[in-house]
Amino acid sequence: PETPSLHVMIVTRSKSELPAPSAEGSVVSIGVFDGVHKGHQQILADNVARARATGARPSVVTFSSHPKRLLLGRAPKTLTTLEHRLELFRRAGILHTLVLQFDEETRSTTAERFISEILLSGMDARSFVLGFDSKFGLEQRGTPALLRELGHEVQVSEKVVVSGRAVSSTAIREAVELGDLKSAEAMLGRRVSAFGEVVKGRGLGRELGFPTANLNLHHELSPPTGVYACLVRKIDTNAPHAPKEVYQAVTNIGFRPTVEETRPERPQVEALLLDFAGDLYGEYLELEFVARLRGEERFEDLEALSSQIARDVEEARGILTGIQLTN
Repeated sequence: PETPSLHVMIVTRSKSELPAPSAEGSVVSIGVFDGVHKGHQQILADNVARARATGARPSVVTFSSHPKRLLLGRAPKTLTTLEHRLELFRRAGILHTLVLQFDEETRSTTAERFISEILLSGMDARSFVLGFDSKFGLEQRGTPALLRELGHEVQVSEKVVVSGRAVSSTAIREAVELGDLKSAEAMLGRRVSAFGEVVKGRGLGRELGFPTANLNLHHELSPPTGVYACLVRKIDTNAPHAPKEVYQAVTNIGFRPTVEETRPERPQVEALLLDFAGDLYGEYLELEFVARLRGEERFEDLEALSSQIARDVEEARGILTGIQLTN
């Protein structure tokens, strides 16, 4: 059978673009799924298993931005941007994802109307797989209990607990921000990763003999400043099911004190792909953080910086030899 990593997932970004109902119908899960952590993975795995058992299409309804942005006027930095989440859904075996904007219309939609118009008419839902704390619709009245009252089949995935604490996106964010990658990995079920678009930088790395890819993470959370040994996967967003190119890398997250006259507003993310030559501008890369090599430092001059980068490269090669991706 085809492996999940090769599945072609349909992504619908508007209710008006939903495909016509299919004969097999859908098993639907609903949520933001920020981080696609162990708890989310359990929901997705249960969805795929139920869909296979019933001959239905495993499907997800998610949101383009975090609902807290509208509900509270602010939102946390995401563990995974929308495009990163979609990539992880696809790897999990999901075949259709509807992406909704969480706007005033969505906010004011009653749970009953959401079920009728979005889930039943739009997604052709035949059954549901939801998290133990899943809520949707106006005043969060959409729950497994309500769906059951309305006569629908609902499977509730069990809570996933790590080190005595329920896995949550909030707990993972805290761990990542503190640089506690091991705790974050335990809750994610994979290494901490970041997903971003390669944008033009100053080209200083190339002058030093170490050309780097500068990443725009689009508000995605990254580990604290420092130098990391990473595995890097190049993602073709136009052909997400295509085989991925994987490289070893040294990644610097920080403010580049040796070369910046004024401190940038936010940390810069630069990945030096080992044994790679080519143009990456406009490409998407997924970085998987394997180990922290050192903190960010200010060097006396560019020669000292270049020498340290060479040592970082050798250390990273030693760490990364034989290491496989966990995503």
